Amino acid sequence: MSETAPAKDPVEPSPDPTTATTEPATTTEPATTTNSTIATEPTTATEPTTATDPTAPHPVDQTLPPLRLLSAGLQHVAAMYAGVVAPPLVVGIGVGLSTTEIAFLMSASLFTSGIATLLQTLGFWKVGARLPFVNGVSFAGVAPMLAIAKAEGPEDALPVIYGAVIVAGVFGFLLAPFFCKLIRFFPPVVTGTVITLIGVSLLPVAFNWSQGGNRQAADYGSLKYIGLATATLLITVALRRLLTGFLKQISILLGLVAGTLVSLPLGVADFSGVTEADIVGIPTPFHFGAPQFAAAAIISMCIVMLVSMTESTADVLALGEIVERPADEKTLAAALRADGLGTAISPFFNGFAASAFAQNVGLVAITKVRSRYVVAAAGGILVLLGLCPVLASVVALIPQPVLGGVGIALFGTVAASGIQTLAGAALERGDNVLVVAISLGAGIIPIAAPDFYHAFPEGARIVLDSGISTGCVVAVLLNLAFNHLGRRPAETPEAAPALHH
Repeated sequence: MSETAPAKDPVEPSPDPTTATTEPATTTEPATTTNSTIATEPTTATEPTTATDPTAPHPVDQTLPPLRLLSAGLQHVAAMYAGVVAPPLVVGIGVGLSTTEIAFLMSASLFTSGIATLLQTLGFWKVGARLPFVNGVSFAGVAPMLAIAKAEGPEDALPVIYGAVIVAGVFGFLLAPFFCKLIRFFPPVVTGTVITLIGVSLLPVAFNWSQGGNRQAADYGSLKYIGLATATLLITVALRRLLTGFLKQISILLGLVAGTLVSLPLGVADFSGVTEADIVGIPTPFHFGAPQFAAAAIISMCIVMLVSMTESTADVLALGEIVERPADEKTLAAALRADGLGTAISPFFNGFAASAFAQNVGLVAITKVRSRYVVAAAGGILVLLGLCPVLASVVALIPQPVLGGVGIALFGTVAASGIQTLAGAALERGDNVLVVAISLGAGIIPIAAPDFYHAFPEGARIVLDSGISTGCVVAVLLNLAFNHLGRRPAETPEAAPALHH
């Protein structure tokens, strides 16, 4: 915008300054008509109603007819369902839970994701952004939770994880009003690196699934399993390429269904979990035992909370622009409080850390449905799904090679979104390249050399064996060293645009 005014001055040098100032006011109206072809038509269509009727609510606060509200809410559920059930599935398998217990864990995650979404969309007091903002189980916590499970053993894994998540949630809730001021220490060079590490750290999980999931099995890595994973991946890609609209949004789910059907003749699918699951079930508090509080696990999950808060901040800012209700510091703090409260409540009902779901932000942009009550309806649907374990058990019966095929696409997409964030991190500056290079290297150590820290104390290994936690700490420290400490005032504006990216 600032460049358009100088461009007009050479063209019309004769008018005096007063006419120059009125000129933009008269040119803005034609600009909206001449630029109407640039996909602004859908949004301007709703603007006249709010402009002519000052009493009309903002589109974010408008309610829709029940049928449209339900269908739009179901679409949000479809867009996020795979992302909600994947983390408990990964952790459940890593901890060694049975199919029935994994189904229970996924039901709990659906239930707590619904509660977190309702907190975010409807809100109370200073909690909740009151935007069409979906909260679900954060992928960022999966790798650290697996590291905790590996260190603590299967019996104590979930209680220790839940204790750490509760503390991390309280930490995030209390930090929310101050985090807005700390966000400058998490520019794209840091967040992009961390998000990339999240995807890269989870890819080995998908590779393990693709080989059967059980390293001790005689047929682990057989052509049958790898072939099934490959077929599922190819089917998912084909569905994503050929389908449109709503079906394209749920191509991941359709790929899981198709892969499961392909697995039936091979005898890979196990239906015992469905027959054993209850049709209706209320998540019992602390089903896997009372929470335990271990310092190393708490530190690891608090780092994850910082990462989640950074992602949520970026999503709130982006969503505010999409729905034309820009998020201020007050809105941002309220959104982060909802994240923290949702995370702290989740372990009581056997759920995990809650965070924003970026795919639903994209869905709002595509559909132009900006009502927060649509997403609140999605939260209600998630709660109902969480109260029906048999639905979650249907997902749990999906063979691991099928999950592996889809997981390659799902986790790879997370890594790709991190790379996309890094594209706006001013990598033309050599210092930022070094920050990314060293942080990625430190974060990939536990993946490339799992026994690298074998001589370290067990408490330290919980943090160090999580590439995400290690990479995040290294990225923050290096960013401080290169972009904050000792910087001249003239150099600081360079970092500012990246924060609004």
